[in-house]
Amino acid sequence: MEEPKPEILETFENKNPERNYEIEISCPEFTCVCPKTGQPDFATIRIKYVPDNLCVELKSLKLYMFSYRNTGEFHEHVTNRILNDFVSACDPRSVEVTGDFNIRGGIKTVVRATHKKDN
Repeated sequence: MEEPKPEILETFENKNPERNYEIEISCPEFTCVCPKTGQPDFATIRIKYVPDNLCVELKSLKLYMFSYRNTGEFHEHVTNRILNDFVSACDPRSVEVTGDFNIRGGIKTVVRATHKKDN
């Protein structure tokens, strides 16, 4: 199994750091692998954040999300790992990552992980 590549994430300068505004990103074609069965897991990953000095560059985010395709990880860990890598890359004021995983074996999972910068 491969590991995701957080170093892919690029950022650019936020030209309005004096203002709180929210950015919502949806990745409806997210795929990783179940670490127990090796079967693919499909999800929509949603990222909602208030940038500080940096914004995430979307093409790099797409490539980062694609890097999970052969990664074996539980839904809870995937969602928190994306949050950790996102915070490391752009240090937002606040961010929520939601992993909305498709039904598998009669079970649906939605995982939300949040981070808020200390003032």
